[in-house]
Amino acid sequence: MESSTTIRKMMAGNKIVVPAYQRAYSWDTPMAESDRNTQIDVFLSDLEEYSRSNAISPYYFGHFLFEEKPKEFNVIDGQQRLTSIVIFLSAVFARLKSIRALSDDEEDCYEDMVKRRNVIRFGTVDYDNQVFIDYVIEQNRSDHNGLETESSRRIVRAFDFFKKHLSDKSENYLTKMLCIVGEATCTTHLVQHESEAIQMFIFQNSRGKRPSNLEIVKAQFMHHVHLHGDGEAEVGSLIEEIKGRFEKIYKSISSIEYRINEDDVLLYTLRVYFNSLWETNSLDRISQMLANENQLDFIKSFSRSLSSSFEYLSLFFGKHERENFAIHSLISLGGIAVALPFVIKAYRYGLSLNEIEKLCSYLESLVLRHRLIGTRADITSRINNVFKEFTESNKEISPIIEHIERMKTTTDWWWAYWNNERLNESLQGRINHSVAKHLLWKYEIHLERQGKAGYLPCRFDRIISPELEHIAPTTEPESKPHGYENYDEEFINQFLNCLGNYLLLSKSHNCAVGNISLTQKLATYTHNEQQREVRSLVPENGMWSKELIQQRKDKIIAVIMTIF
Repeated sequence: MESSTTIRKMMAGNKIVVPAYQRAYSWDTPMAESDRNTQIDVFLSDLEEYSRSNAISPYYFGHFLFEEKPKEFNVIDGQQRLTSIVIFLSAVFARLKSIRALSDDEEDCYEDMVKRRNVIRFGTVDYDNQVFIDYVIEQNRSDHNGLETESSRRIVRAFDFFKKHLSDKSENYLTKMLCIVGEATCTTHLVQHESEAIQMFIFQNSRGKRPSNLEIVKAQFMHHVHLHGDGEAEVGSLIEEIKGRFEKIYKSISSIEYRINEDDVLLYTLRVYFNSLWETNSLDRISQMLANENQLDFIKSFSRSLSSSFEYLSLFFGKHERENFAIHSLISLGGIAVALPFVIKAYRYGLSLNEIEKLCSYLESLVLRHRLIGTRADITSRINNVFKEFTESNKEISPIIEHIERMKTTTDWWWAYWNNERLNESLQGRINHSVAKHLLWKYEIHLERQGKAGYLPCRFDRIISPELEHIAPTTEPESKPHGYENYDEEFINQFLNCLGNYLLLSKSHNCAVGNISLTQKLATYTHNEQQREVRSLVPENGMWSKELIQQRKDKIIAVIMTIF
């Protein structure tokens, strides 16, 4: 490869792959009804803006860093751009082929940048590569079934986006795009030694768009192994171990990244590794450890711990969340950062699933109280000791449960911020909508369970786009009589925004009822137990009054107090 070249020349005659220890495809595609700019539409709009301009110089795709291997090039930096380029080119060629046969030069261009006979020019990480080949390169697959990783779903969405965008484009547009991309300039740097590639990665990514903390840690670990490893054999062995660990980590990320941030997992792992919830700065703490004499021992042990954390959380957010209600309930609540180091420890110590479920139920109660009550008191200082005492040699969860129970009942001022009295007070007035939805879901489960032995509770994710409905609308309907209490100051300030006037509905149902009269609204309340309960509370031709709202609120609070 030449140091200054074009995209077509860079790819022609070469095989470029993303090694398994690198990040998988992470660029997002615009979603329907969203005006948020994503990497894919910025990629496309930049190309189209260049196409409309009178620029003389070619389009520039940036710098690419490769490690040279005997039969291929490993892309160290630039894989997101390169993956997107190949996806875009495949969509352009597919559209052009649907209009007419390719010219000789276009056939050569296809062979240079996409595929020549059985040689595919570019390959992504191995666990996504078959989807990439089938869906993007060969285009012998069009379904979205069985996509196991978020990165594979991103590949498919990007190709679908480009294909849809190009579906009505003219031949002139397509050939111009091929020319722009193929002749676009770029710079490359080749290294034969991995240590140089790592140093280049660290240098380049300390400027411009910052990589994740996890990516920085991986590069730092490999860099320190090259610097301080005792001989080629030890260096090679430890580098392979780190690559293997991060290959597992990135596979885990691809399956759960829409549920949790990778840098948060890094921080939770630090808290477990150093047995303290006070760990707050991942990079500073790791840099401190790498400055010590035993940095290689730390790299080995922490890499193992980090890989295990991702493995445990993949199970927790994946199979176990799907199959276990208590885990699903904790995750559905959200804002559970304080709970996850406990969860990682529970998996690490080999606790049974029943014990993990029980732990999750108590952690959910604590997290919910913390979110509802909204005190400025620091919860970390009040649970750090019980976290530290939860160890391999003392893996019983009963001290954690007893500690949370004491926090729920104590009247000691330093501990009483999350007790039952404070919880009851916090349930009386306005409640954060996401928390209110969680509470009403639990109330619905309570109503459904009445008199039903062996009942399986409804999962939160079975509710299609759950939203919080105000039974009495926040804005008084213009037509009267509308069936709601008089919108006086007391009603607006004390009754409109409280649990008694909230109802959990699907988004479509909520949109349908809106600002209509009570009679019309009640006619639609037939889909679950709390909707039917609201109907039963209102007498015939009656009013949704302050008294009924208070009555319903008191009942909901009584149930919530028994659950949490």
